[in-house]
Order: sequence, then C-alpha cells, then structure tokens
Amino acid sequence: MELAEKRIALGVTGGIAAYKSAELVRLFVKQGASARVAMTRAATHFITPTTFQTLSGKRVFTDLWDNTVDNGLTHISFSREADALVVAPASANFIAKVANGIADDLLSTLTLARDCPLLLAPAMNRQMWKNPATRRNIATLRADGVTILGPADGEQACGEIGEGRMIEPEEILEDVVAFFQPKHLAGKKALITAGPTFEMIDPVRGITNLSSGKMGFAIARAARESGAEVTLISGPVNQPTPRGVSRIDVTTALEMRSAVLRQASGQDIFIAVAAVADYRPEAATAHKVKKDASAPPTINLVQNPDILADVVALPDPPFCVGFAAESQNLAEYAEKKRRAKKIPLIVGNLIQDGFGGDENTLVLFDEHGQTPLGPAPKIRLARKIMERIAILLKEKNHATY
Repeated sequence: MELAEKRIALGVTGGIAAYKSAELVRLFVKQGASARVAMTRAATHFITPTTFQTLSGKRVFTDLWDNTVDNGLTHISFSREADALVVAPASANFIAKVANGIADDLLSTLTLARDCPLLLAPAMNRQMWKNPATRRNIATLRADGVTILGPADGEQACGEIGEGRMIEPEEILEDVVAFFQPKHLAGKKALITAGPTFEMIDPVRGITNLSSGKMGFAIARAARESGAEVTLISGPVNQPTPRGVSRIDVTTALEMRSAVLRQASGQDIFIAVAAVADYRPEAATAHKVKKDASAPPTINLVQNPDILADVVALPDPPFCVGFAAESQNLAEYAEKKRRAKKIPLIVGNLIQDGFGGDENTLVLFDEHGQTPLGPAPKIRLARKIMERIAILLKEKNHATY
C-alpha cells in the first residue's frame, strides 16, 4: 500500500468539488493511510460530516470551540498528529486566508498552527483563479513552501470552461504519494523511453513485441517522484501518462530515435526501457498484402538503429541506463550488454518473471556487481532503480573532481 502508516489530515472547504473529497478519503484509507477530516462550515452545506466519518472511521471536526478534545485545543492536536495536511478543495477564500495568516475558523487555525507539510488543491471559477489577488496569494504560498496540486483545466460547475477546477481524487492521491517519496534526483532532467515500437509491413500489419510499457511508465513516474523533470517517449501502448511527466508518442524505431536525439541535449539521465524492434521491413507496402497460399510473401528486413548506443556516443552524453529482457542466462547476457554498450547501469530481467504484468523481478548490473530486486510491484522496483541511479551519479560526480 502506497501510504501505509501515513497519517493524513484532510481539510475540506466550501465548494461543489467537496463531494470529490469523499472519494479522496476512501483512496487514502485504501492505500493504508489513517485519514482525519476537518471541515469548514461552508463545506457542510455541500457534504455532511457523517459521510467523511463513515469513510474514515474517525470523528470529523468542524468547530474551533470543541470541548470534547482534551485541553480544548483541536487545532493543535489535529495537525501535530499528521504527516501532512491536505486541503481539497481549497477555495479562493481559504487560499487568501492562509496566504495572509488569517485564522478565524477551525481549518484556517489548524493550518496556521500545523507542524506538518501543507498541500492545497485549489477549486474555483476560472476568473477567480486568474484574478491578480489569487495569483499573488498562490505565489506567496509557494514561496512559503506550500505545495499546490493543480488546478485542472476543463468544464466547471458554473458552466464555464477554463482553469480552476479541482484535479481528480486519483490525481491528488498520486501527488500525495509522490510528495512522500525521497527526492533523490531533485533538479535533474531525465529522458525515458517506454513500450514497443511497431514497424509497418502494410497498412494493417507490422512487426512488434508484447511490451506493455508498464515498466517504462513506472520508471517515468518514479523519476518524477524523485524530483526529476521527466520527458517520456513512448511507443504505442495503452497506459496513462504519469502526473507531471511530459509525453511524446511515437510508433516506429526511427521515430523514437529521432525524438530521443532531439531531446537528449541537456538531459542528466537517459533510461532506455523501450523494447525497440531490432528489425523493420525494408519497405512497407502502400496497400494490404493479399494472402496467397501458393506464393507466400517475402519480407526483406533491415536492422534498426541502436538508440542507446547513439545516445552514449554523443559528445556529452547523459548518465545512461539500459534494460535487458532475456529468456535465459540473464547474468551473462546482461553484463555482456552493459560492457559492450559502455554504460554504468543495466537492468535485467527474465521475461517469464514479469513481462507484461504488474510485478517483476529484476537484477541491477553495474561496476559494483549485481543487485537483485523483487519480486515486487513495478512502481516499487522503479523507485529502487532511482535510488541506485542517484548513488551512481554521486559516485560519478565525485570521480570527476
């Protein structure tokens, strides 16, 4: 579970998006967190405290003057017991109060008195979001170290379309999980490839493989969680783009190579996870090849470029990481590939251990030897890979001086 043993304090302010906060509580609890809720008076006009109490299994607080709390200091006990305070939705009025240190109700008071990080998910009309006062308040909060989650751009309850709506509960959950991850790669730029490539034979057929893209997308998410600015170049897969990741879609190996080389300049890290087809048809036909049992077609193949080798050969290459999926002799083949490509780290796995699934078993190969990982969910393995990359980068930097 992504939030096991975490204690989340959830603040809910007045706005139609408050109904989404019920789902957010459910997601927090499902991921192992203990969730406690505090609501403003306005929030209770949109959703009842009973809903949150049922979902969290804990009493909901709405009153600053709660005499049932020992010593009567609800705002002190609430925030001191939390690992993070998340306010979703955070109205324009509440944002203004927090930015200017106003504490005139329970939620604003416990926000001011908190002893934990604060994350706000704004929710308001597009004109309120664009108002200069709101922009100043958001800038002030960011300068104060407050994390702003969203907002999203889209249709609003008032019928208008624009930026200001609260991001979805699943997106808030992903951002909160990311918030708690160590920032091993803060300030770094990472370029990642994922998924298969598809090499056209004719308009309906092609050469590809069974790569789902799950490992590459997990790597992209973990890199972003680690604080890196991430660009993901993906072959044709059905995977959602991780939060905060810039995605470029390609189809063929040549398209992927072109996109990688355009983006490689200025990158600190390149992680080649994509399962690039080794060969492509010499020429794709313009029309569908008709089946002819008496004369099966002959397809002339040519070798695709080695994208990882091309990046390694750049004048000032990034820190390069390769992947090796094998069906046998993993240690022999993966280490041979690492040395041949002259890269500091290669991640190896046997295809029967997790190819296309949600879990995997990996082995990291570098100059220090082998480090086995898993079996485990791919996102957990991806985070371990980020830790290893950070260590090797630090060693490389020390060796440079």
